[in-house]
Amino acid sequence: MSGNTGIVIRLALLTPWLVMLCVGDVRRRVLPNVLTIGGLLVAYAMALGLGGPPALWDAFLASLCAFIFLFIPFLCRAAGAGDVKMIAAAAAFLGLGALPFFLLATSFAGLLVAVVMICMRQVTAARLKHAFRTLFDWRYDRKAGKAALPPKDDERARVPFGCAIALGVWATLITELVS
Repeated sequence: MSGNTGIVIRLALLTPWLVMLCVGDVRRRVLPNVLTIGGLLVAYAMALGLGGPPALWDAFLASLCAFIFLFIPFLCRAAGAGDVKMIAAAAAFLGLGALPFFLLATSFAGLLVAVVMICMRQVTAARLKHAFRTLFDWRYDRKAGKAALPPKDDERARVPFGCAIALGVWATLITELVS
């Protein structure tokens, strides 16, 4: 099996999983454990079955690095637990070599998803406006501005980052395919 065939097979196998996660994230802002943790376990099993212990180690390190990448935003309540589990699972499927591009593509995709959701009025830009005004407008009443923000658990205050992770996976696989 050539390298391109393996990438096409991974793309075909991952797409239904990614679509299910995206749909759930957009509709309910939830990434179910059965899909995220299940995906991680499937990635580990595939790595072990196809490449033995070295491939399993590679998948584990990739998922650990991706987990750490999103763990600090999770601690700051800027990312959900499902996002952290999904990015770890996706990284395990891609491997350590693809990780830098995957994280960069996911970050840019997150910005794109946020802008599109704001333009479609599916997500409120109030927190973003408050952050920029806090940083750049010395006349801004920070206390009153913070009090006027929507609650953090409001659905319109959260961007479905699972979609950005899926876009990052697709961008990584397509880039590998064409190079």
